[in-house]
Amino acid sequence: MSRLTILQYPDPRLHKVAAEVAVVDARVRAIITDMFETMYEAKGVGLAATQVDVHERIIVADVSEERDEPLVLINPEIVERSVECKEWEEGCLSLPGIYDKVERPDRVRVRALDAQGQPFELDAEGLLAVCLQHEMDHLLGKVFVDYLSPLKRKRIKSKMLKRQREAAEAA
Repeated sequence: MSRLTILQYPDPRLHKVAAEVAVVDARVRAIITDMFETMYEAKGVGLAATQVDVHERIIVADVSEERDEPLVLINPEIVERSVECKEWEEGCLSLPGIYDKVERPDRVRVRALDAQGQPFELDAEGLLAVCLQHEMDHLLGKVFVDYLSPLKRKRIKSKMLKRQREAAEAA
């Protein structure tokens, strides 16, 4: 197993739309294994393949406190959304240390394939619903800061670029 590199905002590859997974095979399962290792090591609750420069419709998530409820979604799609929305403070492994409020539907029903390629549907609410919507946005080339005002996005982009410059100079 190898830990994958998480792309950092504003990397343009984060805005690439992911392709559908045609076949769930050993190659895809190896990506899933690496994504879980990367997500757990980075202390995240979700990770989209786009974030590790794999532009396929794959998400891994685990919102449990014990980190023992891994969830795999391949080719996920939202088939139902609640009318009720809720504001959550979101963060992202591609924007470490950056958090802001985003309003999303409080409940969603998602249809996807599991790691064996079997179809399933999942009703999610609360943190899991937010996590799945956030990660599905990544597959569409969206980052949570895209929901923020242009001024906030500009400030976050400047902060991230400054951090990346400082890290490169220190290396």
